[in-house]
Amino acid sequence: MSKENFYITTPIYYVNDVPHIGHAYTTIAADVLARWHKSGGEKTWFLTGTDEHGQKIQTVAQKKGITPKELCDEVVQNFQRLWGVLNISNDDFIRTTEPRHEKVVQEIFRRLMANGDIYKGEYEGWYCVPCETYVPEAQMGEGNTCPDCHRQLTKMTEETYFFKLSKYAEPLLKYYEENPDAIMPRSRYNEIISFIKSGLRDQSVSRTTLDWGIPLPGDEKHVIYVWFDALINYLSALNFPEQGGLWQTYWPSVRHLVGKDIIRFHCVIWPAMLLDLGLNPPVRVFAHGWWTVEGEKMSK
Repeated sequence: MSKENFYITTPIYYVNDVPHIGHAYTTIAADVLARWHKSGGEKTWFLTGTDEHGQKIQTVAQKKGITPKELCDEVVQNFQRLWGVLNISNDDFIRTTEPRHEKVVQEIFRRLMANGDIYKGEYEGWYCVPCETYVPEAQMGEGNTCPDCHRQLTKMTEETYFFKLSKYAEPLLKYYEENPDAIMPRSRYNEIISFIKSGLRDQSVSRTTLDWGIPLPGDEKHVIYVWFDALINYLSALNFPEQGGLWQTYWPSVRHLVGKDIIRFHCVIWPAMLLDLGLNPPVRVFAHGWWTVEGEKMSK
């Protein structure tokens, strides 16, 4: 085994409900990888955590008659207790409501804006509240439904800030051509290449229709879109951009373990953000399948 640094992450898990078998599956797989690399003497860092902003959190909290932060504080304990019961050996646990994360998200937003890759505009589209994402009309299911969760989509128009994702189609294709093992398994690699070649649209990265999120620096009627915020956890947990931060040791060798439903965020939007910051995209994103019941994704 080579003596390289090894940084392994799980997705950060959404705290609108209790943990389920899918969360345990990904975390146990990452734990096995981390233990294997540590046993061979590699300098290894294993990160997991929770995603705590967005519409779903705000909606569930309102129904329970508590604040979004109170809901997060309550549910996050379930994840932390479960990882203890399963003897998970994570080196850090990041929460997106922590000041260390909020500070880095705002700093990265400022940097991308200074680079000219974030601009203000207006967005109209079909939005899936449960998945917290806009769905292009070409990907919508029958009856204006979400292709992932099959729930009804909502037509929305709002002022927003956009990230110039379209600018990064060619750089991403070049990176993946030079690094064919950066996305695994191969079927997911082919899916992402096909998606990029079909054309990338600039991505909305802020919201004005809710207030449970990180305030956008310089325009606080907006909060930063939960997906933009969440992806940055992989850097904020390593003290980016501080000199001497763990990111300087571990970032070059980052590996993400994710479910197949979030692969476009991790293999298109996230690496484009990283290229904008002058950082390398993930060495590898491995996208596993779902736990299913009679062919359908197992619900919470």
